[in-house]
Amino acid sequence: MTVPARLLLIFVFWGIATAPVQSAGFAPEKAAHGMVVTADAYATEAGLEILQQGGNAVDAAVAVGFTLAVTYPNAGNIGGGGFMMIGTADGRVRALDYRETAPGAATRDMYLDESGRVIKNASVYGLLACGVPGTVAGMWQAHQKFGKLPWKNVLAPAIRLAEKGFPLDEYKTELFNAFRDSLSHFPSSKKIFFPQNRDYKPGDIFRQPQLAQTLRRIAQQGGSEFYFGKTAQMIDRFMKANGGLITLNDLKNYRAKWRQPIHFTYRGYDVYSMPPPSSGGVLLAEILNTLENFNLRRMGVNSSSFMRLWVETERQAYADRAYFLGDPDFVRMPITRLTSKTYAQKIKNSLHLLYPAVSDSIHPGLAYGKEKEETTHFSIVDQWGNAVSNTFTLNGNFGSFVVVKDAGFLLNNEMDDFSVKPGIPNIYGLIGGKANEIQPGKRMLSSMTPTLIFKNKRLFMAIGSPGGSKIITTVAQVISHVIDHSMNIRQAIEMPRFHHQWRPDTVFVEQNRFNEDTIHILQAAGYRIVQKKYMGYAQGILMDQNGMRTGWSDPRSNGVAKGY
Repeated sequence: MTVPARLLLIFVFWGIATAPVQSAGFAPEKAAHGMVVTADAYATEAGLEILQQGGNAVDAAVAVGFTLAVTYPNAGNIGGGGFMMIGTADGRVRALDYRETAPGAATRDMYLDESGRVIKNASVYGLLACGVPGTVAGMWQAHQKFGKLPWKNVLAPAIRLAEKGFPLDEYKTELFNAFRDSLSHFPSSKKIFFPQNRDYKPGDIFRQPQLAQTLRRIAQQGGSEFYFGKTAQMIDRFMKANGGLITLNDLKNYRAKWRQPIHFTYRGYDVYSMPPPSSGGVLLAEILNTLENFNLRRMGVNSSSFMRLWVETERQAYADRAYFLGDPDFVRMPITRLTSKTYAQKIKNSLHLLYPAVSDSIHPGLAYGKEKEETTHFSIVDQWGNAVSNTFTLNGNFGSFVVVKDAGFLLNNEMDDFSVKPGIPNIYGLIGGKANEIQPGKRMLSSMTPTLIFKNKRLFMAIGSPGGSKIITTVAQVISHVIDHSMNIRQAIEMPRFHHQWRPDTVFVEQNRFNEDTIHILQAAGYRIVQKKYMGYAQGILMDQNGMRTGWSDPRSNGVAKGY
C-alpha cells in the first residue's frame, strides 16, 4: 500500500466532523404547563386552545388531528390512518394502531397486468389505491379511553375552520397550485380545491362547507358515524359509482387496535415506539441497540466514521424490514429477537467499517415497498405530564387525489405501501416481500415512528416525523443527538440528516449541509452519495431538568411549536 493510500484509509476511518453544534443560546420554545408541536399553525393553535380549556394531551391530539384534516389536507386527514403513542403521567405507555386496511375485494396481484408486470400508477392514483380509512376510529378510540373534555368540544376548532375558512399562506398556495392538475382530474376533488378553475394567491380564503358538515355529523354522533352512518353510506355509494373497492361492510368491520409498544432501553433511557404493522419501533430498536455499542460522542457528529457506522447499521435494519415485517394479524415475526441486545451485538460484530458493504450481499440477519414522504407528525405534552406522539398520513401528497363526493374529504393511496410485487420498490424505493403482500383486511407495512422516551418513569421526550422510509432514521438521529451529544430539542432537530435503506445502495444526504471533505472521504471509500433537499420534518418535545416543556417544529417545514 502506498503512503497516500495509507493516509486515505486513516482519514476514511477517523473522518472529519461537521461544524460544531449551535451554541446553548440556540433555544427552543419553552412552557411551564403544556406544549403543542405540529406542522401547521392552525393545528397548533387548536391543540393549545383545548389544553387551555382544561383538556389533556389526548383531547388536544384529537383537536389537532381533525384540524389538520382541514388546514393541512395534503397529509392531515380523516380519510387516511396512522399510529398514536400515548404516555400517561404515571409512566405507562399505550400504542394505538389505526392504520388502514385492504378492502375485502383486494387481491394479491391486483396491480399486475396479465403478464405479471406492475400497472403504472394503479396503486397510487384513484380509487383502487385506497385502503379502508382508520383515522376517525383511532381518534375516537383514544378519546373514549383517555379523553377528558366532551367529544364535540375537541372537534369544534376543526369545524369552525372548515366553515369559516382560513387564508392560504404562501406555502399552501404553492402546494395547492403544484397539484392543481391532479386535484382537478376528479370532479369531486375539483369542486373542493379548484371550483373557480384558477390558481390560488396568498391570502385567498379556503372554505370547505362539505367537510364541515361531515365533521358536524361525527361531532354529534361519535366516531361510529364515519363507519355506520351517513358518511359511510356516502363512501359506499361513491365507490360503487366509480369502480372503487371499499364497501359498507369494509367500513363496518374496521377496528382501531391497541398494540403492545416496542420497548427497549438506550443508554439508560426507556424508549417506547410503534410495533408492526409499523416497522418504525423495530428498526429504531435495532439501530439504536447496535449504536449503543459505540462511543458516538467521541466520533464527532456527522464525521465520516460516524456516518459510516450509522449507514452500515441502517443497511442491516432495512434488510430485515424487507424480509420479516408486516401485519401481526397475518404474519409471525421474530420481534423479540430483532429488538434484542444480543442481536445488536451480532450486527455490531458483522459491520463493515473499513469499506462499504454491498447491499446485495446483506441478508436478513436471523434468516435469510418506495414509501411516500408526505406524512405529518405532532407531539403534545399537557400540564399533568401526559404525552401524545402521533403520526398519520394519506401516504402521498393529497393521497389518491380523490375527494368523496358531497363529503368533502380526501382518500388515501396507502395500498402502495403493500408489496405490490415482491422485489419491486414502492414510491419510496422500499423493497417488500411476502410478509407484506396484499390480502383482504390486512394492514400495510409502514415506517411511521411516533416515539416516547422516559427516564426513571418520568417523561423525557416525545418525537416523530414524516418522511416515508426516512422517518425511522430521522427519529433515530434526533434521539441520538439529544442523548449522546447533549443537544437541546431545537439543535437536535435542525442538525443535518443522512439516510440509507439497504436498497437502493445509496447514502442520501441533505443538500449542502455536510462538510465537503467528509463527503469526499465517503465517496473515495466507495459510497454512492445522493443529495436531497430535505429529510423529514420532525416535531419534538423535550422535558428539561426543571420540568419545563421545550418544543421545536422542524424549520424544514412550516410548523409551529407553542405552549403556555
